[in-house]
Amino acid sequence: MNFSMQIRRECPEDATAIRLVTEAAFRGILHSDQTEARIVDALRSAGALTLSLVADQEGEILGHAAFSPVRIEGVSDWYGLGPVSVAPRRQRTGIGQGLIRCGLDQLRLLKAAGCVVFGEPAYYGRFGFESDPRLFYDGAPPGYFQRLIFEGGAPSGEVKYHPGFNVS
Repeated sequence: MNFSMQIRRECPEDATAIRLVTEAAFRGILHSDQTEARIVDALRSAGALTLSLVADQEGEILGHAAFSPVRIEGVSDWYGLGPVSVAPRRQRTGIGQGLIRCGLDQLRLLKAAGCVVFGEPAYYGRFGFESDPRLFYDGAPPGYFQRLIFEGGAPSGEVKYHPGFNVS
């Protein structure tokens, strides 16, 4: 049986499936406070999802990646990656990588200056993300907050995500 998967922007009717995939993907994960699905919903409600991509296989949503603007003093056009989620039964099959690569390519087309992520250095390093001690996010352990520059120089200072990340 041949399954074709496409990565596309979310449609309004995808919201429930995205929520379910995100909840399932983060259930039982030690570093998760189980707010990821609410964060995506809050970003969507606020119109703060610059990119909201889904991995769709014959109408089934298997994964999701969110990209939203971040604030760094003195710079503009920077975005944050996350949350990224893949249905548990399909994790480690390349879906997350596909979503991230597609999103980063689309940010470049939007003339973004760069992207930040709070996550596993070994995983996100494969996309070109690097830790930079001059750029920080409150509460991130050393090395886990990383940046990827598309154009311009490396920013410095504290990164602030959209208030939608403050859900509880």
